[in-house]
Amino acid sequence: MKAAQITSFGAPDVLRLVEVDRPSPGTGEVLVRVEAASVNGHDTIVRAGGLKMVSGRTFPIGVGLDFTGVVVTTGSGVESYRAGDRVWGMVHPRQRHTVAGAAEYVVVAADRISPAPAGVSAVEAASLVVAGSTALIALRDSVGLAEGERVLVRGAAGGVGTAAVQLAHAMGGHVTALARDRHAEALRGLGADVVLDHGTTTPDQIGPFDVIVDTVGSELPRYRRRLAKGGRMVTIALSGPALAAIAMSSVHGSRRIRTFSANPGYAVLDDLADHVTSGALRPVVHSVYPLTDIATAHEAFERGGVLGKHVIIVSG
Repeated sequence: MKAAQITSFGAPDVLRLVEVDRPSPGTGEVLVRVEAASVNGHDTIVRAGGLKMVSGRTFPIGVGLDFTGVVVTTGSGVESYRAGDRVWGMVHPRQRHTVAGAAEYVVVAADRISPAPAGVSAVEAASLVVAGSTALIALRDSVGLAEGERVLVRGAAGGVGTAAVQLAHAMGGHVTALARDRHAEALRGLGADVVLDHGTTTPDQIGPFDVIVDTVGSELPRYRRRLAKGGRMVTIALSGPALAAIAMSSVHGSRRIRTFSANPGYAVLDDLADHVTSGALRPVVHSVYPLTDIATAHEAFERGGVLGKHVIIVSG
């Protein structure tokens, strides 16, 4: 079978598509024929060598956190899935082997998948696994968004941002989206009440907000100061400056900058599927690439400026 792998740390051209043996599921595991996967920031950071403590330094390293696909077979002890079931899920980043989501087949623990949502294609579903689950955990679990609260989504046009706008709207928040001006109409269509151009809007010009969801990572202390009394802020950025800002903000109690590790299991994925099926969360796909062009997809991701997700078609 074909699998995308990192052969050394570096630019997208270190990615290789190679032939490897098809894995077999062990106890509590499921073998999935992958239909689609998406490109995530975690993938590009691992490829560049920014998460060596997680990915390790032994090559090759598998590429791709998320996937949608069809169950082929199950290991012993798995009773909730059978061959032919359509599922979506994530490979645990701490258990990434030489084969991950961007491969024709993947083995994954049964508690890290759930039935894929009905009514969307494999490509559309793949665009939501990481982005949607991250936004859901951020809004529901990390900051506890309540109906009627004022929400700022920074980096609103990205994968997590477009999901956060929709979910915050569905939860009853008053949503302000900060993104490129050219994405304003699309973001309003996703549920944003206000759209501000990030190129011309400074933190001092906006707020206060009850909740800030940050996907960018820069100027975090300036944005934190735009929180109302009792406000909460969460960032998904894990750059050096962002981590320093998170640590320094701890003195502010409830108004500190929060972060989390989004490693969703069955419960989160199943809840996410319900949001998709109900129409509260719609996929936003910017572009689609074949598995053979995964390096090009990584290059496009790193250029930024997109609306939604880059998705990789693995098999039909």
